[in-house]
Amino acid sequence: MNYPEYDVIVVGAGHAGCEAAAAAANMGSKVLLITMNMEVMAKMSCNPAMGGVAKGQILREIDALGGYSGIVTDKTMIQFRMLNKSKGPAMWSPRAQSDRMLFSQEWRKLLEQTPNVDMWQEMVKELIVEDGVCVGVVTNLGIPYRSKSVVLTNGTFLNGLIHIGEKQFGGGRAGEGAARGITEQLVSLGFVSGRMKTGTPPRVDGRSLDYSKMEVQYGDEDVVGFSYKNIDKPLHQRPCHITYTNQEVHDVLKTGFDKSPMFAGRIQGLGPRYCPSIEDKINRFAERDRHQVFVEPEGWDTVEVYVNGFSTSLPEQVQYEALRKIPGFENAKMFRPGYAIEYDYFPPTQLNASLETKLVKNLFFAGQINGTTGYEEAASQGIMAGINAHLTINGKDPLVLSRDEAYIGVLIDDLINKGTDEPYRMFTSRAEYRILLRQDNADIRLTEKSYLLGLADESRYQRVKEKIAKSEEIVDLLKKSSVLPDMVNPYLLSMESAEITQRTKLDKILSRPHITILGLMDAIPSIHILLQEFEKEFLEQAEIHIKYEGYILREKEMANKLHKLEEVKLPTNLDYSSIKSLSMEARIKLNQIKPQTIGQASRISGVSPADISVLMVFMGR
Repeated sequence: MNYPEYDVIVVGAGHAGCEAAAAAANMGSKVLLITMNMEVMAKMSCNPAMGGVAKGQILREIDALGGYSGIVTDKTMIQFRMLNKSKGPAMWSPRAQSDRMLFSQEWRKLLEQTPNVDMWQEMVKELIVEDGVCVGVVTNLGIPYRSKSVVLTNGTFLNGLIHIGEKQFGGGRAGEGAARGITEQLVSLGFVSGRMKTGTPPRVDGRSLDYSKMEVQYGDEDVVGFSYKNIDKPLHQRPCHITYTNQEVHDVLKTGFDKSPMFAGRIQGLGPRYCPSIEDKINRFAERDRHQVFVEPEGWDTVEVYVNGFSTSLPEQVQYEALRKIPGFENAKMFRPGYAIEYDYFPPTQLNASLETKLVKNLFFAGQINGTTGYEEAASQGIMAGINAHLTINGKDPLVLSRDEAYIGVLIDDLINKGTDEPYRMFTSRAEYRILLRQDNADIRLTEKSYLLGLADESRYQRVKEKIAKSEEIVDLLKKSSVLPDMVNPYLLSMESAEITQRTKLDKILSRPHITILGLMDAIPSIHILLQEFEKEFLEQAEIHIKYEGYILREKEMANKLHKLEEVKLPTNLDYSSIKSLSMEARIKLNQIKPQTIGQASRISGVSPADISVLMVFMGR
């Protein structure tokens, strides 16, 4: 057979692979998406939820770039909550529970409707590398598929090993086999690999639970969603519940510690620090007599429940007995036990900012192969790898997002410059420009870039231009309009804010804590008349601008100063060991990573401000 040739081959159809395939195809590349099982594309292998702190911001950025994750989440959500509403808008983070099965089905449907995407169900065992360039893959059947570039998004499948108590068996996740051959080939090409570990909790039958013994957790009445497109939201939502472990639960779990693969040393890879197993929590936080457990439904039409906070790899009998000591779980029936999985990854310092590997041209890595954890982190790398694979093979400069442009930029910059020896998870604290990188303005930050790439359509671009223009118009109105004391003081007193004694501009009133633009409109008819023609989204954007104008300007000034360092290019062949004024650690790290600019060098772990000064002098600055 003469098998067709492709522009981009994507290996793996998890969250990273699906976004990579969609992005490259929508930009015009002919794409082949190869997966071991087409029935579970973009499967939610762990919790059935998208978004959360920092992750919600990433999801909105993916949507602004023209990705599908936000659309799929909005179409399949069973509950929506905006987290951290009591804090400033930089901390507001959307989160949604999704219907696990619908999520996978919707992703497949969208990809099937995307022109230029072909699919093939099989395992890839080998890359085709010629003269240092990746030009295709070979499948288990020996089929050679040739392409101009390849994106590897192997998730937890590379030499995956599942652990339950003293039992262990190969697999990429429960019920699916591991992928073998690729790690060994990459190592033979000069890549460095490592091992990481993640885990998942048991799933239980919701019909066997007593929800009256748990706290109920409802979704928000105002379902904002993730996509900037107008996606229909659910008319009703499913509640989640909260319960707690206790000392009796802990005592039962401890009976299995001698058979724990983690404590016995059978697992070599490091697990996610911020999502530890229940046995790890009991061991590390021995002074605590209880831990929170979130009881999350898996979908609209299933009784299966995800026991969030109870990730474990203890023997299945110990898991079962401990579960039944949790309030509300006394008669719990377990569908499947929790397990830990160990897998290969490749330290991401071996990548350029485009996610192309330094050793092999036109080969890109995205997702857990780079040492990250989380659907959102994987999907964001996927869309960037897909975009850059297309740009690279067409002779164009890659798209690289800076740290002040997107959380995606922070994530990739952290990975390629600092690397990671434990599963990397995004937090708002990792971003130094949090006020700029809010969930509400991801479209303003990124849609124009997406439009110029051919991903965002004309209607999305015009919508963003309207949002910018209208919010600026509202800000201008608020700065020009005044209010008298007798008009606004009753509202100010009701909000426990100081009264005014003279006519005051509305922007000054709005800049106070707890005072909102919608509250002013409800309380004062003249303000309602002034602003009633504007959409809620535009009003909230204007309010955030007024309240945080000083902070926004300060962060923009900081970002502009640092951008000047990005203008100082470093030679790619520079031997840093010859610059004796640099610290020994800096010489080693700089030679390893080979930064392209002084700015990138300044963000490498182990490179001090003094080292940067030496480099500036060396470059004649």
